[in-house]
Amino acid sequence: MNKYKTLLSNTLLISLGTFTSKLLVFFMVRFYTGYLTPSDYSTADLIAQTANLLFPIISMGITDGVFRFAMDSTVNRSSVFTTGALTIFSGSLLFLIIAPLLSLSYDFKSYVWLIVVYTLAAAFHALCSQYIRAIGKTLLFAVQGIINTCLVIILNIIFLAGFDLGITGYVLSVVLADALCTLFLIFKERLWNAITLKPDFSVLKPMLLYSIPLIPSTIFWWITSVSDRYMVSWMIGSQANGIYTVSYKIPTLLILLSGVFMKAWQFSAVTEAEGDSQEHVKFYSRVWGSFQAFMFLAGSVVIAFSKLAIKLLAADEYYSAWKYVPVLSMAMVFTAFVSFTGTVYVVNKKSGLSFATSFLGAASNILLNVILIPSPLGVQGAAIATVASYMLVFVVRSVNVKKYIPFKLYSGQVVLNTLVIILQTVFMLFEIKGWILVQVLCIGALAAINYKFLIGFLNKILNSIKKK
Repeated sequence: MNKYKTLLSNTLLISLGTFTSKLLVFFMVRFYTGYLTPSDYSTADLIAQTANLLFPIISMGITDGVFRFAMDSTVNRSSVFTTGALTIFSGSLLFLIIAPLLSLSYDFKSYVWLIVVYTLAAAFHALCSQYIRAIGKTLLFAVQGIINTCLVIILNIIFLAGFDLGITGYVLSVVLADALCTLFLIFKERLWNAITLKPDFSVLKPMLLYSIPLIPSTIFWWITSVSDRYMVSWMIGSQANGIYTVSYKIPTLLILLSGVFMKAWQFSAVTEAEGDSQEHVKFYSRVWGSFQAFMFLAGSVVIAFSKLAIKLLAADEYYSAWKYVPVLSMAMVFTAFVSFTGTVYVVNKKSGLSFATSFLGAASNILLNVILIPSPLGVQGAAIATVASYMLVFVVRSVNVKKYIPFKLYSGQVVLNTLVIILQTVFMLFEIKGWILVQVLCIGALAAINYKFLIGFLNKILNSIKKK
């Protein structure tokens, strides 16, 4: 199948599951803010984020290794899946032993068991879903994503509106949804057949060499994207953090859009790497040009409608969250760019470089948070720290990855696009006279600047569809 057609097909299939699922969750923000106070919402979010931090540690980052190595035609897939399952099972046992140490934190003293079950359910769900994605079961991957989200929503309504379980109900909804989806994948694909009693442990070393550097890498990205919420909670208070957490929900739409594409792009980037190198570079260049164009334009639209979105999707006491949406939207755009350049490391199995660049992002983010949050900027300082750290990592990666895949970065367009959304954000935040008109003009300017990238890639897709 034509590479553009494959990319489109996988993107549409993953969109079916991921976009539909995340969009449903996005519209649930109004429901959550109606049943959880800003303080409770902050605690529930920190429980989830703590579990997300622990997940790569107890799993040894092996789920990423399962995805990457199960795609290799020269590797026994049963050995890959078995190695992944044994690694997560061993990590889970160790986690159960040391989990009581989490009670030393006053914030989590009553919720240790929730963190444990959340982490374990996420780990086994990730193992099964990443494996079926790697073996080409893209439709099933999409369907189970929809099932997972529907279960979360139904259980949230039951636990929050029906039984008034608050924080516990919010977290348990995700845990039970992950557990049920894991069972669904196991029985639907008979994954017990992918377990071998005599695995080829020669695959264990390269898998761990690839996966282990991703543990600190994942932790560093977690620090870059989440540490600001902890620091806002500690330095300013849980009430302010609850508002800030809601402000993240709107820009998350950008991560949703890019995330759908990135899942499909990773598959295409790896499989197409086995072909002609020059064609691979051209493919990368064309896709990057269109991807950055689309993300800047989408980010501009989110910035323009930040006030209206918060007004419609959150309770009145959360309205002030709109002030952080424009800067966080810029941060999410560059998060997507960091992910795109990171696929070069996935293709070339350079997880060590992923580790080094993510460390840079985490260190710069913490430093800026320490400086900016206690300053007069307050919570806005946390948002600025986030966008600055992602911009820094993107610049470093964009230089480094060209050693492995020398695709065109279109630096001029990227700089110009960045200046436009910065201008748009400044007018929005300070509500400078004529700010509404400026929002419209900036969206129009970005559409004009990126016209050739958007139309060019669309034509490529349409031509590939017409070919038999």
